[in-house]
Amino acid sequence: MYLVGTAVEVRALHTMPGVEGPEGERHAHDYRIEVVVERERLDRRGMVCDLDVLDAALADTADTVRDEDLEVIRPSDALAVTVEVFARWAYDRLAAALEDTGAEQLTVRVWESPVAYGGYRGAINAS
Repeated sequence: MYLVGTAVEVRALHTMPGVEGPEGERHAHDYRIEVVVERERLDRRGMVCDLDVLDAALADTADTVRDEDLEVIRPSDALAVTVEVFARWAYDRLAAALEDTGAEQLTVRVWESPVAYGGYRGAINAS
């Protein structure tokens, strides 16, 4: 598989219900959203995915939550927006934006610190 990727940093706020200390109160994280797109064969231009398209989709995704409380993206079945939930939300937005690019797989990692992340990986369903 060929790979191409990019990343963006975004500050957002969240709360972890039922947790003591600072994590249990509304607080900010400087998240890093990292994406990797995969494809078995390169397109006629020799690309997995146009990086300008990927960068624009990632920037739009990050701008949706920049300096916002992550409650705006919390699904009804989640108690809180963990890095795993955040990664799945970002995956859904990015996969939709990349459907017509020929990309086959998408991996999203959301880093909440230099050493800790949550992620989500799945197929990009072409229309």
